[in-house]
Amino acid sequence: MPSLNVQNPDMPDLQFVLFVSALCTSDLETINVPPDLRKTIFDRCWSLLHTEAPPIDPKDRVLDLRGGTELTLDACAATIRSLLLEADITTLVWDHPVSEPSLNSTPEALPLIDRLGKLYPDRPDIVDPSNRPSSGSNPTP
Repeated sequence: MPSLNVQNPDMPDLQFVLFVSALCTSDLETINVPPDLRKTIFDRCWSLLHTEAPPIDPKDRVLDLRGGTELTLDACAATIRSLLLEADITTLVWDHPVSEPSLNSTPEALPLIDRLGKLYPDRPDIVDPSNRPSSGSNPTP
């Protein structure tokens, strides 16, 4: 299961804030953050960026930090960390199965996709195998 250390996420604050807010507004059922806390995290970050109330429609619950400042970003990151730590959550853990592609392939790509499907008929169990052949190798079918 994927996880994220709240205090040391190994990512810049901008990415951390956007990632956690996306997790909080997602419809993930398997995450160790209760729904009320997820709502509070988003609503507090929203309030740091806007004067109007947070949107209710789930499709509109997206943080846009482009109009903010470095101070706003720091406040959002500190808010997220403090709310999670108050709830004794030091590591976010969630489970999300691999989704089907959301975009259709272009008509030009369909013949190539069909040929690849015939060459590799079994769907892989994982998305990116760790023992991929090197770029210069020539795998055998």
